[in-house]
Amino acid sequence: MTKRKIQYWVIPPQANAEFVAAMEDVLEVYSRPYNPDYPVLCMDEQPIQLTKETRQAIPATKTCPRRVDYEYERAGTASVFMFTEPLLGWRKVRVRTSRTKTDWAQEMEQLLRRRYAKAKKVLLVCDNLNTHTRGAFYEAFEAPKARQLVQQIEFHYTPKHGSWLNIAEIELSILSRQCLDRRIPDKASLIAEVGAWQKNRNNSKEKVDWRFTTSDARIKLKRLYPTLSS
Repeated sequence: MTKRKIQYWVIPPQANAEFVAAMEDVLEVYSRPYNPDYPVLCMDEQPIQLTKETRQAIPATKTCPRRVDYEYERAGTASVFMFTEPLLGWRKVRVRTSRTKTDWAQEMEQLLRRRYAKAKKVLLVCDNLNTHTRGAFYEAFEAPKARQLVQQIEFHYTPKHGSWLNIAEIELSILSRQCLDRRIPDKASLIAEVGAWQKNRNNSKEKVDWRFTTSDARIKLKRLYPTLSS
């Protein structure tokens, strides 16, 4: 039997008007110059499997790398929330036990109350997960406060099967490669690890070099646009 390689990919729909409308909306937001009154904030989240070692690792030597037993023990899960301002090279990583509507709303409330207290409107780019909604604020806070928070946000949702348009997803990918590619036994350790990564990346003001524009999309992704009948 011949073995075939399979690569899992996010495949966008062909000739889908809703997809391209959401895509062009996000790309237009990315094209805007920085404005502290209307900061662009991208957010995404990722579940993390916590794992413990079952045997003592063998320390590294001058000739051999550190050796870790292949067996491990599952130690529960956690969720990492990534918030990033791509134009400033700033990001905030938060660790929570779960990722419910309330979790998301509480994280957003902290940012709106502290970092964005003086902003007229935060332009939020996120996926259309059912936790990232206006209603989430009403599940977490009393109606007057929920309404106030909602009015501070301008939502820009990435299209379904278009999560690659979210710069926060790129930041999460970098975090996973540089920080989460090891066994992390508990939530406290995870907080310490991502905190150190965040501090280092913020201090160096690392930015995602986003160059894809609406003009590029209309040429390179022409197949995604509906064909108009004459």
